Parts: sequence; structure tokens; C-alpha cells
Amino acid sequence: MPENKGRTPRGTAGRGSYAVGDARRLKILDTAVDHFGQWGFHASSLARIANDCGITQGGLLHHFRSKEDLLLSVLAQSEQHDVERLFADEPESYAAYLETVVALVEDNTRRPGIVRMFNVLVGESGNVGHPAHQYFKERYERVLGHTVDLLEAAVRRGELKADIDCRAVGQEQLAVMDGLQLQWALDPASMDMPARVRTFLDRQLRELSATGEGLPGAAG
Repeated sequence: MPENKGRTPRGTAGRGSYAVGDARRLKILDTAVDHFGQWGFHASSLARIANDCGITQGGLLHHFRSKEDLLLSVLAQSEQHDVERLFADEPESYAAYLETVVALVEDNTRRPGIVRMFNVLVGESGNVGHPAHQYFKERYERVLGHTVDLLEAAVRRGELKADIDCRAVGQEQLAVMDGLQLQWALDPASMDMPARVRTFLDRQLRELSATGEGLPGAAG
């Protein structure tokens, strides 16, 4: 049987190639976050993103078909991170869910590039012609729908008052959290964002709770 000295087994070479490709794809996504967060979608350039990754624009297009594809891939990766990191399991109570929300906000303070990008793209995507318009419209409906489901379940369990407007409560949460996030992104030193979010959610929960209780450990 002929010897195979000096040759890399085909399976090993294939795995190495995939690893290199995955690493390059992640680098492109991370670099795109910085560019979209600094310049928005329309002013960002595939050529500049590729250059900052140390590859050609053609090399970038090997992984992402277009700038629109890259944008949506960045957004999908960010949302998947949130789901896997914090929302994989059903919370045991509505208060436990709110603690998970605060943990997400804390996590976001360690990802300022993602926060900046989110704020910039949400503002841009109000234009119906923006490539992320439909994504953000559906994303807000998904997040709001998830929150409403949890609120309604808590009402059925007797944790919350029976007469609350669950959709309005969810919309208020999203508005406050996004507003605080925008202010924090402009000046991170201006506030302790997780603490501000926790204070708001605690106050809101005390108004909604059937017993008047807020988040565990919060000041009354």
C-alpha cells in the first residue's frame, strides 16, 4: 500500500478549511457591527469592511452575497445571541423573567458596538425602503408578543392583577428600555443602565402585582 508521508488526510484538511472559513465569517460579522454602528447601513462600504478584515471584497462576497445579506446576518446573529444567552428556558415566574431582562441589559453593556449598531439601524429602518425595515418590524412584534404571552400567563397564575392591559405594558417596557439604551450609547458614563432598567421594572411590577410586591431584593 503506498505511503502517504507528508500529506494531510483529506478529512483533517476539510475540517481545517471549515474552521478557517468560520473564523473569517465571524471576523466579517464583528467588523460589520463596527461599521454599521459608526456609519449606518447606506454609508458603510463592503470594500472598507473587507479591507479591515484583511481580505478582498470578493473574499467577503464569498461568505455574504451582498451588503443587505451581511446586514441581516449581523442582526440575526445578535438576536440569536440574546435568545441562547438569556431566553432559552421558560421563566418560573414573571419576576424571574424581569430579572432575565436586567441580565440582558447588563450583558449589552459589555457589547457597546452592538448597542450602537442597533440604535443606528433602528433609526434608519423607519424608512420602508431600508433593507432592515421588515426585520425590525417583525422583531418588535416577536419581542412584544413574547412579553404579552408571559404577562397573560402571569395573570392566569394570579401573580398579576386581572385587569391589566398586557400589550400596553409590553409596549411601555420596550419604549423605556430602548430609550435608556439610546442615552447610554451616547454617554455610557451618564448612567448605570442595568440599575435604571431594574428600578423601572421593579416600579412597574409593584403596580401590576396582585400582592404589590416588586423584584426580589429591590427597595420598597
